[in-house]
Amino acid sequence: MNEEVPYAQLSKGSLLIASPEIDDGTYFRSVILVCEHSQSGSFGLMLNKTLDIELPEDLINLKEIANQHVQIRAGGPTQPNQMMLLHSSSSIPDQTLKVCEGVYLGGDVQFLQEAMNDPNGPHIRLCFGYAGWSQGQLEREFLNGGWFLHPANARYVFEAPPDKLWQTILREMGGKYATLSMIPEDLTLN
Repeated sequence: MNEEVPYAQLSKGSLLIASPEIDDGTYFRSVILVCEHSQSGSFGLMLNKTLDIELPEDLINLKEIANQHVQIRAGGPTQPNQMMLLHSSSSIPDQTLKVCEGVYLGGDVQFLQEAMNDPNGPHIRLCFGYAGWSQGQLEREFLNGGWFLHPANARYVFEAPPDKLWQTILREMGGKYATLSMIPEDLTLN
């Protein structure tokens, strides 16, 4: 049970860090930004699962993007053809949802095109798919030890290397979590 982290932190702007109990599959060592959490259910975006895909050039030509802060992620297993936009720009408040300080969800095509063509543009994560939970499901998974909680911040979302994010957050949480961060991915190496 996660006694060190209050249940009240399970909310929009929380990070779900997969516990070692999730030892394979999509959520293995995943870090998920909770974008919405209510009585009717929850959804979030995985931050540390990179995707190497070819996008149609008429949609997005990644080779011609001036903004070096654009990255693609596998947001989750649900609707993997749907693209969701995480970014660091607060300049379009009517079209975005503030997830936590410095992290926003949403935007239109015009915003995306302008942001990608600006060499000094905002950080952008193009997330394909999302993680979703029905009413009460995420709470049960958390209470059963499947997830650890930690407050999200823009540094984790936009700056931390995705392949080190799981270990980085656990190490920063300290105590038993720091010890868990040292478990090798392949237990046969132990």
